[in-house]
Amino acid sequence: MLDRHYVAAMKIAIASDHAALELKAELARWLGEQGHEVSDLGPHAADSVDYPDYGYKLAEQIAAGSVARGIALCGSGIGISIAVNRNPAVRCALVSEPISAGLAREHNDANALAMGARLVGPDMAKACIAAFLGTDFAGGRHQRRIDKLSAPDLAPELTSDSTKESA
Repeated sequence: MLDRHYVAAMKIAIASDHAALELKAELARWLGEQGHEVSDLGPHAADSVDYPDYGYKLAEQIAAGSVARGIALCGSGIGISIAVNRNPAVRCALVSEPISAGLAREHNDANALAMGARLVGPDMAKACIAAFLGTDFAGGRHQRRIDKLSAPDLAPELTSDSTKESA
């Protein structure tokens, strides 16, 4: 259970494909019980759907500022995380345990979390979300790196000589 003394209630969007429908429903319910306002972006039936459609929808909500955080789920978490990360305003981390979920926030200022329903059970998914929501971005040296993720032109051009490995 999230410790309400450390995690302020926030607006969170959650989306999945058909493979993660049950996990999505359980996590949405649990997040609501924790006091968060949850926007379930679907799907709402077990019919086969395409994860990019729901990943893009989640990313749009985050980029527009309609939600503070997003949770993306599919069978492996891989496909939907790729879809979510197509939006330059979103930093979605694919995780399967809480340490990575916390580091995604602390070092990468991730605003979305992706998990695979076929790989992560409900208790582990809740632990990942608790770590994700309960960790602040450290800023400092990490900020310049985050700035480069949203604006690649800030990264210095690497010459072919500087990228060659020595034999």
